[in-house]
Amino acid sequence: MTALPAKTESVLRSFGNWLDQYPKLSALAFGALAATGFPPLAWYPLALLAVAGFVWIIFSAETWRVAGKLGWFFGVAHFTVANNWIAHAFTYQETMPPQLGWLAVPLLALYLAVYPALAAIFARLLWKGASVALFIPLMAGCWAITEWLRSWVFTGFAWDPLGLILLGGFERPGIALILPWLGTYALSAVAVLLAGGLLALFLSRRWGAMALLAVAIVAAMYVPQPAQEEGTLAFTLVQPDIRQEELNDGSKFEGHFLRAASLSIKQREVDTRLVLWPESGVPDYIRDGYPERYYRQMTVAADPAFARYRLGRVAGEGGMLLTGAVDLEIKDGRAYGARNAVTALNENGEIVAGYDKAHLVPYGEYLALRWLLEPLGATRLVAGTIDFLPGPGPQTLELGAWGKAGIQICYEIVFSGNVVDPENRPDYIFNPSNDGWFGSWGPPQHLAQARLRALEEGLPVLRSTTTGISAVIDANGVVRDHIGMRYAARIDGLVPPAKQPTLFARWGNILPLGWAILFIALSMVATRVRRS
Repeated sequence: MTALPAKTESVLRSFGNWLDQYPKLSALAFGALAATGFPPLAWYPLALLAVAGFVWIIFSAETWRVAGKLGWFFGVAHFTVANNWIAHAFTYQETMPPQLGWLAVPLLALYLAVYPALAAIFARLLWKGASVALFIPLMAGCWAITEWLRSWVFTGFAWDPLGLILLGGFERPGIALILPWLGTYALSAVAVLLAGGLLALFLSRRWGAMALLAVAIVAAMYVPQPAQEEGTLAFTLVQPDIRQEELNDGSKFEGHFLRAASLSIKQREVDTRLVLWPESGVPDYIRDGYPERYYRQMTVAADPAFARYRLGRVAGEGGMLLTGAVDLEIKDGRAYGARNAVTALNENGEIVAGYDKAHLVPYGEYLALRWLLEPLGATRLVAGTIDFLPGPGPQTLELGAWGKAGIQICYEIVFSGNVVDPENRPDYIFNPSNDGWFGSWGPPQHLAQARLRALEEGLPVLRSTTTGISAVIDANGVVRDHIGMRYAARIDGLVPPAKQPTLFARWGNILPLGWAILFIALSMVATRVRRS
């Protein structure tokens, strides 16, 4: 144990006094800094230090009530910074002022902050010891459990789990390589453990060990990518660069279609080929049976048979097109609901299979509490007056020579443990999305979370988006190719192969919850042994 220079000791003592004197302000600062670990910044060293500071102020809190308040302040700042992209979505709404977005972000954070508060409360209620080193696994386990709760309570908002800060750059998975044996919420617990480890070594003045741990963390983030394997199914993935301000402009529908079609032209001879278009890829209603007036509303192909024919030509000989589309639910001659769908069409324009989005975006695709909010002037962020209806959940589309496709539309991909039908495991996951209203922070965060699903499930993920970031992700979470934001382009290649089912694929979220309980139990048992 080496003593620090007197000046350094003085600075650290002053910082510690500041934390003690302004705990709420400290919690706000740590929460905001922890969010810098997420893309696009990905400042994971700063984020880990901020989490270490958070663990310290929770450990030092006088009571569980004080700890809960500090956890809530941490969460308010954390989720306000991390979810700032939500404000951008309001700039595309005609019926609500764009400024409302900058109010919506902190209002959402006020609710999401409940979960760090609960983690702090549970940890302090269970804590009976005096050693910060033994408090750390307890805090890690409580964080994992409350993050899992956040993923499903009130339909859930699983965006940006803390473990995301441990995901490496495009070419390497980083510490997230351990995801198949943990699951996302346990990876978040590992982030708390690593941050807490740095804290414990700092407090015990074990500078050499702290430096070694810091070096080990950095080295693990840069572990070379696993060996790549090639698949056999050819694909063409299209990003047409349809800007959000043009997406619902009927005068531009034909131009959008022609742009996507030209990017889909077959360029080399293959027997079978997947063509992948994004969410909102087709403005036409392509299913039969709707009242004629609904087809006449479309300025591209008012005849659904002709619309399907054109899409079949896009697929081409030996092709299968998977595209985002909107289907209607009709009753008594009128549409009472819509489906955000992916439709598979063969070279003849025949509908082979379809999937309806199950995890809809509250206030995006449907207006929760419509009876109350609509009279007050609130509306959905997605254009249209009728609500989208949810599908049944994860499904696998049997496409014959084109493999077994798991479909997750847009933000469905962020829900760990709920993206694949475990009874019919797919060969790959197709994740069409419209990220055009996500600003500059949302798309890289969305892509990063798709990489977590690839690692967890041991499945490749193919993302086709309207404006970027589109990508091909292999089963190791490595981005093999991508198209940046606001480019019209295509990716051609072979679908990366799937791995054997991972431990997480077999157990789902039972696995990270088991790890969380283990961390809590180890902390409590070790504390009792130390006290006896």
